[in-house]
Amino acid sequence: MIGNCLAVGILALFVAAGLAAARRALPRENMEVVLPLGCGFGVSLLAALPALCALVLGFTRPAVVLACAVVLLLGWRLWRGLPRPGQDWRPMLCCVVPLLAVTFYLLYTHVLHEVGGAYHTGQSCYGDMAMHLGFIKNIAVTGKFPPNYPLLGGEHRFGYPFLCESVSSVFLLAGADLRTAYLLPMLAALVSVYGMVWQLARRVLGSAAKACLTFWLFLMGSGFGFVRFLGSREAFVSIFTGFYTTPTNDVTHNVLWVNPVVDLLIPQRATLFGWSILLPALYLLWRFCFESQHRLWLPMALLVLPLPLLHTHSALALVLVCLVCGVYTLAAQPHTREVLLPWLGLAAVCGAAWLWQMWSTVFAQSVDGQNMLRLHFNWVNNQNGQLTDHYFWFYIKNIGLVYLLLIPAFLHANPKQRWFYGGGLLIWAVAECVVFQPNLYDNNKLLFIWHLLGCLLASGFLWDAAARLPMAARVTALAACCFLGTFGSVLTVGREAVSDYLQWSAADIALADYVDANAEPDALFLTSDSHLTPVFSLAGRQIMCGSGSFVFYHGMEYSAEYVAMKSLYETPSAEELQRWDVEYVLFDGNVYARFAADENWYAQRYPLWYENGSARIYKTK
Repeated sequence: MIGNCLAVGILALFVAAGLAAARRALPRENMEVVLPLGCGFGVSLLAALPALCALVLGFTRPAVVLACAVVLLLGWRLWRGLPRPGQDWRPMLCCVVPLLAVTFYLLYTHVLHEVGGAYHTGQSCYGDMAMHLGFIKNIAVTGKFPPNYPLLGGEHRFGYPFLCESVSSVFLLAGADLRTAYLLPMLAALVSVYGMVWQLARRVLGSAAKACLTFWLFLMGSGFGFVRFLGSREAFVSIFTGFYTTPTNDVTHNVLWVNPVVDLLIPQRATLFGWSILLPALYLLWRFCFESQHRLWLPMALLVLPLPLLHTHSALALVLVCLVCGVYTLAAQPHTREVLLPWLGLAAVCGAAWLWQMWSTVFAQSVDGQNMLRLHFNWVNNQNGQLTDHYFWFYIKNIGLVYLLLIPAFLHANPKQRWFYGGGLLIWAVAECVVFQPNLYDNNKLLFIWHLLGCLLASGFLWDAAARLPMAARVTALAACCFLGTFGSVLTVGREAVSDYLQWSAADIALADYVDANAEPDALFLTSDSHLTPVFSLAGRQIMCGSGSFVFYHGMEYSAEYVAMKSLYETPSAEELQRWDVEYVLFDGNVYARFAADENWYAQRYPLWYENGSARIYKTK
C-alpha cells in the first residue's frame, strides 16, 4: 500500500511538471488545453528523465530518485499556477469523460484482474499484455539499461521501443505492485490522447461541435463490417461469444480496421504512449506552422525527444507530417529568418536526439532483424501478391463513412486544412507501399494517423452540409451518419466489456511469486515457448525462447534458441545446459503439451527447487 501511494505521488509529480511545461508553452490557454497537453508533457518527462539517469546509475532506485529530483526542480522553475476552465470545457468533458470511464472499466477488468485467486483478462489483452508485463518487470528486476531482450536468453539487442515499458518500471522500483505500476502511466497517457484528439479538432476546424463529431468518428469509428452480423440472431450473438469475430476485427471476411480504443490503446502500450505525445505534437505543429506561432518549435521539440523509443511509428508519422508542413512554409510563407530558423532548430534538435537514440536500437534492428523493411502494396488486403478484395471496396467496408467522404471533404476544406491533411496523405502513401516490421498488420499504426486527419475533414464537411438542412432533417442526417460511422465499434466495445478469460491460475501466480523472491535477477530459465509463461510475464526473468508470436514479430532470428529449447527438454545433456548457461528448468502443462519432455533426466541429476500441484522447477547450478 505504501509503495502504491508513493507511485501515485511520483506520477502526480511528473504530471504537475508537465502541466507547468504546457502552461509555459501556451501561457494564455485555458485549462481544457493545458490539462491534456500537460499530461503529454508529463508522459514525455516520465519516459526521458529516468532513462537518462539510468544510463549512469542503471535502472535502479537511485536513478528514479534523481529523476524525481530533477523533475521537481524543473516543475518548480516552470510553475505559474493552473489556468481556469474556458468556454470549451463542457463540450470536451461530454466527449472525454464517458470514453475515459469505459476505458478505465476495461482496464480494471483486463489487467491482472483477480477472480478467485487467479488473474483474468479480456479478449484484447490476452496476448500482448503478457509480453508487456514481462518487459516491465525485467527492466526493474535486472536494472540493465538499455535493457537486453529477455525473451531469447537476454543476449540480444532490444530493438522494441522499450521506453513504453520503462515508464511503468519506475513505479515497480518505487514499491508499487505490478498491476498498479502497469496502469498508472496509462491513465495520464489516456487523458492526453482523448483530450488532444478533441483539442486538435477544435483548433483545426474552429468549432466545438465539429470537434465532438471528430472525436467519436475517430475513437469510436468503424466501417460496414457490422452488416454481416445482422443477418441472423446466431451471427449477432457470435460477436459477444467468439474470439475476435467483431465488426471491426473479422479476419475471415477481411475486416481489420480495428477500434482504436480496445484494440490499440488498451493492449498496445507503444501505441498509447506514442499517441500521448504525437497528438499534442500535432496540435503544437498546427499552431506553429499554420498560425505562425514560431516560438512553439522549442516546446514541440522538447516534447517529442523520447518519441522514437516510445513508439517508432509515431515518430515516423510526425516526420512525414512535418515534411508536408515544411513544404507549405516554403510555398506560402515569407522566407524570413523568423520563419525558417524555427524549422531548422526543430530539425536539428530532434534529428540529433533521435539519431542518438535510434542508432543502436531501431536502426540496427531494421538492418539486422528478420523481415523488417520491405516493399509491399495495399497493406493487409494484398496477400501473396493477390488482392483479397477490390482495392477501394476493401477500404470502404473497413473504414466506412469517413473514407467515402474524403474527396468531397477535401474539396470543402480550406487551404490550410488541405495542407495539414497532405501530411496524412504522405503517411498513407508510405504505409501503402512500405512495410516497417514483420507483421503487415502493424502498418495500421501509421494508417490510423492518416485516418485521424481524414476524420477532421469529414467532420467539418458533414457538419457544414447538415447545417444547410432544416433542423429536423439536420438532426436525422447527423444521427444516421453517427450510426453508420460508429455502430461497429459500439458492438466491438460491448464485446470487449463482456469478454472474460483466465490468463494465469493461482498456481501460476504462486510460482511467479516464488521465482521473484528467490531467483537471481539475471537467472536464465528454460521454459516452454507459451506466451503466458509466468516465469517471464509475472516474475520478469529471462527465458531461453519466448513465443514466436512475440519474437518473430519483433524481427528476431530465434531458430537456434528454439532448437536448443526443444533439445534440452527432449534429449537433454549437461554440456548443452552449460553451453546455454541455463540455471533453472521448468516442467508444467505447457511443456508437456509441446514436447516429449524427459523430466526424469533432470530429477535424477538436479535438486527440485520448487514444486506445486502443476509445476516443478529444477536448479541446475
